[in-house]
Formats: sequence, C-alpha cells, structure tokens
Amino acid sequence: MKLTKNLQTPSFTEEEMLEAQGYQHIAGIDEAGRGSLAGPVVAAAVILPYHIDTPWLNQVKDSKQLSPARRESLSHHIHQVAISIGIGVVPHKVIDARGIIKATRLAMKLAIGQLSSPPEFLLIDYMRLPEVSLPQKGITNGDCLCFSIACASIMAKVSRDHMMRELDGTYPGYGLAQHKGYGTKGHLACLRRLGPSPIHRRSFRPVRDIKEK
Repeated sequence: MKLTKNLQTPSFTEEEMLEAQGYQHIAGIDEAGRGSLAGPVVAAAVILPYHIDTPWLNQVKDSKQLSPARRESLSHHIHQVAISIGIGVVPHKVIDARGIIKATRLAMKLAIGQLSSPPEFLLIDYMRLPEVSLPQKGITNGDCLCFSIACASIMAKVSRDHMMRELDGTYPGYGLAQHKGYGTKGHLACLRRLGPSPIHRRSFRPVRDIKEK
C-alpha cells in the first residue's frame, strides 16, 4: 500500500547509502516561501554528523507538519548538532524578474555557499541544481523522507518566519507576522483594501490583478 505524504517520516536511508559510498559531508537542502505572495524565498543547507542519537530525532518532520513552537525548538537542536548550516535569501524583486523556480535555485546555491564545510553531495527536496557542479539527488517529498532535507526544511522555515515578522513591522496592516505572506483569506482582504506593499510579488496572482492604491 502506498503511504500518503502525511504518514511518511524522514529517515537516514539516503545518508547511509551515501556514507557507504565514501561521502562524508552530505548537505540536505530545502526552501521556504516559494508559494508566498510577499517577501523572499529562503533556502537552507544543513550538513549533519553521522549517527546522531538524541531524544528529539523522532520529532523531526517536514516543517509544514510542525507547529511554530516545535519548529523553533527543533531549530535550536539542529544548530547544536549540525556540522554546518547555510541560509540563502532571494528577495521579491529577483523573484519577479527571474521567476520563482530560478529564484529558488539561486537561494539554494547561496545557501550552499554559506556552508563553512564544503559539501561532497547534495540531497535536495524535489529540485536539482544544474549550475552547481556537485553530485546531487533531487528527492520527491524529500522533506518527508530524508532526515537532512527535513532539517533543512525546518531551518529555512524558521529563518523566513523571523524575516516576515520583522517585515510586518515595516509594512503593517497586512498581517505578515501571522500568515507569512501566503494567500490566506485575511491576507487577500488586506491586499484588496490596501493594495500591494513594496515587498509583494507583482508577478504572482492575485497580486498582479490588484490595482495599486
């Protein structure tokens, strides 16, 4: 029987297979904010040590399946054990100019560049990075299946949520701290009432269909 995404839990299977092939530093990579109507897309790259044995391991899941408090807690644990963590940020203007797929790949490339330990292999949620000359594997539902990618999912989401809370102070009235720029009913109502803010993605519907105030 095929498991649904919600029933899948991340494991070290991919990392263990690569370890058996002689790879030492394996980076899990994921993004946050690709579907948002405002703000940046943020990617994280996480290199973990082998054979982690801590009580919080079974709490790690795709960030979308975790509460904000649990994500924050896990992000601190991941920081403590990770060999290296890199964060890449691509702003809304680049997303509008280059498209979200190219912007997401750029954020991932930037995150890899921020790693203090050079990775030897990349495990990426769904995507591949043809412009990065490293061995790599794109894994469908990787944030649910692969532990390193799940940790990157958490780090990317927590980092971006912090940014959106700060942007909420700069651009009040849209509720960015609550919905983080995603197209909720309340966010759309604010957009219709106020018009797009300077950080809204003009290339995304429904933003491009709403007139400036």
